[in-house]
Formats: sequence, structure tokens, C-alpha cells
Amino acid sequence: MSTRTPKPRLAWITTALSLLGVLGTPTIACAGEEKVIRIPMTTAGPGDLDPVEGSTTYENRVSSTFYETLLEYEYLVRPYTLRPLLLEEMPVVEQDGKLWKFKLRDDVYFHDAECFPGGKGRKLVSEDVVYSWKRLADPEHTYENWWLVDKLIKGFNDYKDGQAKLVSEGAKFDYDASVEGMRIINDREFEVELTEPNQQFAWKLAMFQFSVVPREAVEAYGTEFTRRPVGTGPFMVHDKKDWVIGSGLTVYRNPNYREAYYPTEHMPEDVKAGLTEAAGQRIPFVDKIEFGFYVEAQPMWLKFKESTLDYTTIPQSGFEEAVSRRTKNLKREWRAKKITMDKVPLLDFIFRSFNMEDERLGGYTEERKALRRAFNLAMDWDEMNEALYYGMALAYDGPIPPGLDGHPDNEQHRVTNSTRGPNYDKAREELRKAGYKIGPDGKAIGFDPVRFYTSQGAESERIVSLLQRNFEKVGIKINPVFVDFPNLMDVTNRKNAPMFSFAWGSDYPDAENNLQLYYGPYESPGSNHSNYKNAEYDEMYEQLRTMPIGPERTAHIETMRDILIEDAPFCGSLARTRVYLTHPWVRNFKPTETFYTYFKYLDVDMDHPLRGE
Repeated sequence: MSTRTPKPRLAWITTALSLLGVLGTPTIACAGEEKVIRIPMTTAGPGDLDPVEGSTTYENRVSSTFYETLLEYEYLVRPYTLRPLLLEEMPVVEQDGKLWKFKLRDDVYFHDAECFPGGKGRKLVSEDVVYSWKRLADPEHTYENWWLVDKLIKGFNDYKDGQAKLVSEGAKFDYDASVEGMRIINDREFEVELTEPNQQFAWKLAMFQFSVVPREAVEAYGTEFTRRPVGTGPFMVHDKKDWVIGSGLTVYRNPNYREAYYPTEHMPEDVKAGLTEAAGQRIPFVDKIEFGFYVEAQPMWLKFKESTLDYTTIPQSGFEEAVSRRTKNLKREWRAKKITMDKVPLLDFIFRSFNMEDERLGGYTEERKALRRAFNLAMDWDEMNEALYYGMALAYDGPIPPGLDGHPDNEQHRVTNSTRGPNYDKAREELRKAGYKIGPDGKAIGFDPVRFYTSQGAESERIVSLLQRNFEKVGIKINPVFVDFPNLMDVTNRKNAPMFSFAWGSDYPDAENNLQLYYGPYESPGSNHSNYKNAEYDEMYEQLRTMPIGPERTAHIETMRDILIEDAPFCGSLARTRVYLTHPWVRNFKPTETFYTYFKYLDVDMDHPLRGE
């Protein structure tokens, strides 16, 4: 879940995270008192609340409160595992992994909404799932998330292409036309036939883009549907005014949510952390979630210190204040306030990317590759780690984060054909190969500045300042363009950014999810925002999707990784450890950025004496 959150995420990591929970027991509010939890998001907010158009971690985080998928992650269990959410049981898989049979729960209802007769939400049926997935094929949604199902379900590509032709001729998209590989048995049972066995399909079924929506709401609200979500989840939006663009979003407890309970499955360390004391209790615990959007981190940080936010991530400017540089633990005065700290290693791919269709930076000649490698070699990821992430991140080669097959798991996290800087002498050599002369000062002569798009905010400005210092040593120049995140997505979707800054959080724990970022057919507005195209790589990616887990698959992944490093469509990489601070009145919080269905498990002690209003 890109932060693109890609946040895809954009996952799917099999290493246990070292997480500390929050001590305490579930609380019961006084009669008539609302339980409210206040959640910060370091962004201007989601760009879209329609799951088929959402692609970032911010959209995932919000949408997961009111939309649901067939499967979800076990909240407390590591390594990550899946369990049924809208399903009565896990799918039955037959025909060597090609045929998937599903059975829906019998107690799931959509939110009460005006689009239904009498305003009463109706029961979820199989047709809702098929309809929701067909929306991925509708050109009205610009195929934003088509990459998730491309060539995956039998007959689905033919359906997409046939409908696109009809729409281009002026006809209406036909949601009632059949898809060969999607077969409804009855209101609760359906089956999906894949084109080939697929290692990642189960993980995709837990992604918010596969959320189930009612056709009535989409057709009744039209373009307003993105601001008027109707799902089956534990929370709901009462009015489109609940979303104030750039400021915040409020969601409310769904009074008709089915019987669901806090999980009993857990890790041994969760007991001491107090994360098991609510086991078996009915959820959700809070009446309202207030999401606050913070383009600048400092206001968020101040609100947390004022006790008017319930938890926060530590911004770059806050590490010195709260964390010991020597021990990397919370300072004594913060521990005295019963604030807890959780260090969450992310399945993170932080990178600076090139548009491979750009007239100057793109292309596949040796000269163009050399130019992009020069950018790589001039960047100091270790300095960035120390200056911006308090030395708690990890620099590595390639697009595959630690914990996944294909990550260079050695002391330096380097590969043999590494171009990760800083190595200014080699950067100058690559600039010469790219056709630049190097002056007596060691800098490229006549290097025109490159437009570099990145998110606005003080932290981004610090990153750009560091990049400019690095690049200046060899004469590379960039002109930064600071935009909010929705506009950054827009400019990259339209292929108008020569160079840009992105973060991708893996959507599931498999290197395939990161390698698909460079699969040619997924070019913008799909997930391949670099617009990278390499026939050999594309063929290897298609082979990868069906390969069984094992040494042969790992070697295959490593070859694909090294092709990318050679062609250099990006500069990278860095994996962050996100540091969460939580106030003592928050219960049941085990931070993760792999999934966001956990808000229904959070609880608060509204009467805690330190809690601010």
C-alpha cells in the first residue's frame, strides 16, 4: 500500500516484529459518554474513499474502517497470517490452486443509507463481491488498480477489453455481463477460477481495493460516492461533511455491526503487554474515530505532547527530544508519563524514481543508464538515515525490503553490481559516460537542473536540502517542486514528473509485490510509475507469479532485482523503522503498517487524568 501506500501499502513478511503493546484493561465509558479515539495521519488526507480508485496507505487506513474484504490479517499473530472476515471460512482451493470456492457469512449487512429502500442496509450477497471486483475493469476508474487482477482471473481481461470497446463506442459499461472465471452459485456461495496458480491471490483478498460495495450506493451517489462511502464495516460516515479536505475525517460506530469479537490468537509477548486482556470481548470498543490530517509534522507532535492526540509517530524533528541517540529508547522523562514506544520495522521501499519516458532521464542506452547511475552514486543514504531517521532506518540495494526473499541479506545489504552511494569518483565516471565533461572542481559542466517532484512539508524540505548537497559535489542539479500527496500522485499518473520521490509499503509479504512496480504493462496510472519497460524483466515477472516458494524462485527474484539495479529506473533504497508513541489511556494497540483493520480493536479510557480534551 503506496505510501503509495503505493502504500500497496502498498506486506507479507515472515519475520516477527518487535512490538510492545499498551498495558491496561479494556474500559467501559460512563453511561451516555462517547468513547473517541484521535488518530493522526501525516498527510493532507486520502485522495479518494472509493476502494477501486484508492492506492495509497492513507486511503487504506481510512477505508478499512467502513469497508471490508473477504479476508483480513490476524491482528496479533506474527508472522502474518490471514483469517476470514466476510467469509464464513477460509476459501477452499482446488485444481492445484486454480479454483477458489467461497462462502459468505450469513450475518453481514451494509450500512443503513438512503440508497436502500427505507434507508435500511440490506444483507451482503455473492453478487456484491462480483460487482465490486468488476469495477476494477471499468474505464471510468482509469484502471488505477487493474494491476492487482491483470491476467489473474479467467476471462476477466477479455471482459475488461470488451467493455472498454463498448464504452469507446458510446455504450454503457455492462456490469451484468458475465466473466468466465467468476461464477455465482447462490446468494452466499461463489467461485473464482484463476488463469494459473497464484501465490499472492490470498493476500490480495485482504487488500482494501478488494473491498465490497453495494451497487445501489454507487449508482445512487454517482461521483459523490467517493465522499459518501457505504460498506459493511464497524464504522461509517454519517455525512459527506464528515470529511473536511486537508483537515480531517470523522467516522462513527456502525450501530448495526454484526457480532464480532477481539481476537484470542496472539504471540507470547502480547500477554505481558496487556494485549490479550480484551480477548473475546465484542467490538468495536469506541464510538467515534477522529482522523486528523497533518501535512506538517510539528502540529501533530505538539498535539500529542498536549495529550490531545492519542498516539503518534515520531517526526524527524522529535527524535532528539524523545529518544536517546545512544540507546535508541525512550528518554526517562517520557517513560515517567507512562508513554510507551513501539519500534515497527516497515516493509519499506523509500526511493527516488525516474520517468523512463522522460526525454532526458529515460531510455535504455548506456548513456542514459550511466546518467541515472550517477544520481544513485551521488546520494548518501547513510547520511540521510542519520540526519532524518536518527540512524534507525536501513539502507539497502534494490527494491526488496528486509525480511523478504531477494533482499541482499549481508552486512552491508549490498549486491555485487551495487550503485548505491556515496561514491563521488564513480559518479563522475558515470557522468562522463553520459556525455558530460567534468571541470577542475569535480563537477559536471552545463548540467541543466532536473525537475524533482516531492511531497510538501518541512521534512521533505530537509530531504531535498540533503539531496542537493550530495548532488552538488558532482554538479548534478535539481529543481524541487513541492506538492501535496494527491497532486504528487496526479502528476506521476499523468507521466509529467521527470523525477520524483516515493515510498512503497509492500501490500503483502512477498517480493513479487515490489517487483510488480516495474512490470511494463502496469505503467502509469498503474503501479509502475517509473514507466519502466524491459521485455526480459516482464517475461520473468510473469513466470514469477506462478513459481512455488523455494530456492529456484529466490534465485529468479534476485536476477530480476539485479536487472533493475543495472537499468537504474530508481535511486534506492531505505527501509524505515517507524517509531510509535502511545499515551497510557489507549488500550489494545499493537502498531503495524501492513494492514489497517485494527481500529475496531482499539479502546480508550476517557476518564484517565492525563487525557487532554
